Amino acid sequence: MRKRIIIMGAAGRDFHNFNVYYRGNENYEVVAFTAAQIPDIEGRRYPAVLAGPLYPKGIGIEAEEKLVDLIKKYDVDEVVFSYSDVSHTYVMDRASTALAAGADFRLMGPKSTMLSSKLPVISVCAVRTGAGKSQTSRAVASILRKHGIRYAAVRHPMPYGDLAAQAVQRFDTLEDMDRYNCTIEEREEYEPHIQAGSTVFAGVDYGAILSACEQEFQLVIWDGGNNDIPFYKPDLAIVLADPLRAGHEQTYYPGAVNFRMADIILINKICSATPEQIAEVEEAAKRLNPGAKIIKSASPVRVDDENVIRGKRVVVIEDGPTLTHGGMKIGAGTIAAERFGAAQIVDPIPYAVGRIKETIERYNQTAPLLPALGYDAEQLRDMKASIDAVPADSVVIGTPIDLGKVIEFNKPCTRVYYDLDEAALPELEEAVTALLRKHGLIE
Repeated sequence: MRKRIIIMGAAGRDFHNFNVYYRGNENYEVVAFTAAQIPDIEGRRYPAVLAGPLYPKGIGIEAEEKLVDLIKKYDVDEVVFSYSDVSHTYVMDRASTALAAGADFRLMGPKSTMLSSKLPVISVCAVRTGAGKSQTSRAVASILRKHGIRYAAVRHPMPYGDLAAQAVQRFDTLEDMDRYNCTIEEREEYEPHIQAGSTVFAGVDYGAILSACEQEFQLVIWDGGNNDIPFYKPDLAIVLADPLRAGHEQTYYPGAVNFRMADIILINKICSATPEQIAEVEEAAKRLNPGAKIIKSASPVRVDDENVIRGKRVVVIEDGPTLTHGGMKIGAGTIAAERFGAAQIVDPIPYAVGRIKETIERYNQTAPLLPALGYDAEQLRDMKASIDAVPADSVVIGTPIDLGKVIEFNKPCTRVYYDLDEAALPELEEAVTALLRKHGLIE
């Protein structure tokens, strides 16, 4: 008999684990996916065109709250945990639930899930979401452009729409994001890359994406999501550590795996953290991964218009995942508001409505900020209504994209930008160029 499997996920790692290990494997029958973290994923199906001949009707995606009932309904043998940025306690709570219901519990590691590439791969991952992966990936891309390397940035999946249509997505222009009906979260990650001249790939089938990259490019940047491990086996593994959450490199899954596998541990946000927090992360790096090179960096912020902030009562919008499952109490928008002299950061939580209010309550968020959400038109409407209702003078947008171009606010707004500190670039470039020489891409 085929072993019956449930894959617990969040519309990303779960699909990848299925594609590379279970699809076409006659020893297993995946009876369901369960969904968490991302709104409105449950109730859909992983389509037959992606699931393969063993699943002519596709595979159902159910709410994670139904896990125990699903284990009993399908007499499940094993539950496979396949999503990221959760505490070790959270993982073991889910494991205990599965075991008590009669199923085994599994975590799949790099050997089972990483694809090998014909091209060299540089991965940029993290200990927690919101640690600074995006600006680090952009810095790596800038180094590659300097040396004339043809590269593709492959982004961790965010397939929230038609999964079959999103199997392999390629973004060369900003208009491509409209073609694929990208959400705010997707635009936050893709837009800065595209504006810098990078080609971005994302989607659902990362084997097919890798094949497309290998036909045209010389190198792949794996641009990680949350604190997940790479889907591709890296030749140079860069991992961001966040001293503002010192200790999480040992207590969050799978960021703790990344921390131990890293070739470079980049301790970011040193301008915001205390010396004690920085020292705690550095000590953990030396103890848990003594062979890794340690680089320290800041992420200085700048804005379009300081006058929109200085002396004003402002409402701050931060990157959604950083505030929600990332658990941060501040972000780039907060830092900019304080640095450029805002008179007050107005608490927007009492004015949040609809889906925005639901998300804040779900994650017990108390920081006086709004998470940038925009998975569908309803969330965008709720986002606009929440911001418009706040009695503030202006809006500080701390997200990686210009949210003011997506939503028309009733207040002046300014966008916050953040890049990797130039002081960290020489050491980063040294590591990247050593890899390029090793593979014969430069002399």
